Amino acid sequence: MSALIEVDKKTLVENIQSNDLNIIYFYTTMCGTCQMASKMLEVVAKTLPHLQIQKGNLNYMEDLAEHFQVQSVPCLIIEQEGKLVDKVYAFNSVPFLFDKLKQV
Repeated sequence: MSALIEVDKKTLVENIQSNDLNIIYFYTTMCGTCQMASKMLEVVAKTLPHLQIQKGNLNYMEDLAEHFQVQSVPCLIIEQEGKLVDKVYAFNSVPFLFDKLKQV
């Protein structure tokens, strides 16, 4: 089972407020690079099923983009206990993402 889960804005905000760890993947539907990044994250999510990666369309979450200071997509946010741990824009490879997320 994949741990890459599409969430709406309301759910994402609730999760940010209640979870100690949030891994959030922001994308837009018209972004070709985002489509490739999504496939890469699907592979990583299957190899790290204990992690829940939340996937949100940034077109519908402008205030969250501002909150996290997202400058472009794709963007992977790792937040722990309300603090930004990492922000990734360059999805270099599946092994790169795996190494980044297995440390969480």
